[in-house]
Amino acid sequence: MKQCTHVDELPHPEPAPLTETCQECEAAGTHPVQLRLCLACGHVGCCDSSQGRHATSHYKESGHAVMRTFEPGEDWRWCFVDHVLV
Repeated sequence: MKQCTHVDELPHPEPAPLTETCQECEAAGTHPVQLRLCLACGHVGCCDSSQGRHATSHYKESGHAVMRTFEPGEDWRWCFVDHVLV
């Protein structure tokens, strides 16, 4: 099973969300399907089921590897580099 070493590099405590929704979607007038929180900097972006795919775009631009769901009642994390739940 593939492991992720990027979790060890994350700040503790995790960063506070910079916004409550995907600012890129808001600026474009689109609606995010679900939100994701970057665990390196606190950027909030929409998921890949959303039109903008802004969480993935943030990873590609910043290199910040790990995000977590920003949906109530969910607590999973994803590593974009290793393609595994962490």
